[in-house]
Amino acid sequence: MWILQKKAINIFLEALPLESPGIVIVQHMPENFTRSFAERLNGLCKIEVKEAEDGDLVKPGRALIAPGNCHVLLRKKGPKYFVEVKDGPLVNRHRPSVDVLFRSAALYAGKNSIGILMTGMGADGAKGLLEMKEAGAETIAQDEKSCVVFGMPKEAIMLNAVSKILPLEEIASYVMAGIYKN
Repeated sequence: MWILQKKAINIFLEALPLESPGIVIVQHMPENFTRSFAERLNGLCKIEVKEAEDGDLVKPGRALIAPGNCHVLLRKKGPKYFVEVKDGPLVNRHRPSVDVLFRSAALYAGKNSIGILMTGMGADGAKGLLEMKEAGAETIAQDEKSCVVFGMPKEAIMLNAVSKILPLEEIASYVMAGIYKN
């Protein structure tokens, strides 16, 4: 299943311009695969893509991918955002967990963040996306038609955690249009 989810991330990241906002990604992928996945994407995208390391800055033109078997959390010190990579219990049967990232984004970035939930099985990310929405963040779910598996987005929609439902191919342009609007 994670091969299909990787394609959605490819499409999203390849569509982003160099001046895109900083991005943190949780992909349910086994340990030892995330580094090569990030390196491959780095060669395909305009933005920098790398496997997240503890303390990495979240900055424009960069996407950080959570290492397999580690949670990644957003933190803030002064005006700068960075990631914390840590061990911890499985959440929704996953490590890394989307909910762990989204909850930290709600807490530390609130209305200054955008949460996006793409194709995938299960409910990981739905409750965290709701917390982001309640903290003032823009929240986006991939639409059913463009999903390979509509599980995760569907769960978020059912929780009323989503402010916008979009086809995969429109998510990057929507994000960029919103950035320039503000």
